[in-house]
Amino acid sequence: MTDGDLDAAANAIRRGELVVYPTETVYGLGADALNEAAVERVFEVKRRKRDDPLSLAVPSAEAAMEYVRVDGRVREFMAAFLPGPVTVVCEKTPAVPDVLTGGRDRVGVRVPDHDVALALLERVAPITATSANVSGRPSATSVEDLDDEIVASVAAIVDGGETPGGGSTVVDPDRGTIHRRGPLAGEIEAWLAGRP
Repeated sequence: MTDGDLDAAANAIRRGELVVYPTETVYGLGADALNEAAVERVFEVKRRKRDDPLSLAVPSAEAAMEYVRVDGRVREFMAAFLPGPVTVVCEKTPAVPDVLTGGRDRVGVRVPDHDVALALLERVAPITATSANVSGRPSATSVEDLDDEIVASVAAIVDGGETPGGGSTVVDPDRGTIHRRGPLAGEIEAWLAGRP
């Protein structure tokens, strides 16, 4: 994997195409998160229900502020847990298309703790943050694990080697809710409990 590979993947995303990229959990399926047609294509390729929202990935918590409205508590949470295997659910701004969130007023934000993912996000963001698999099938932890349909549907695959697997912990710090438990769930619970 070279800078050229990352540039090619970033250019594909800018053209509205899909790419596969590694994260600190599993391989993700990336598209321009603000491009409605590209987001629709992610749902189509994954065979995912349109009312099952996608998250967006950015290179830093600060970069997310263009797309979400957060208060001091959420900023504090992001500072404590991002980058990391955590999806932070926040109120979205009008910049985020409804197709991404299934019409909801909230969106999940990811800042992956993975050098390759961050290098891609420094080039182009926000991009969709969802596992690179057909819904209902196992997530891919290496490019060899990718579903044939995914491989056939993307313009670029950024190979970052084997990833640890698992899913991110999905948390709404505003509401003090953990929607899906994953890495750091215990620490997140303790953080939330300490800030009622």
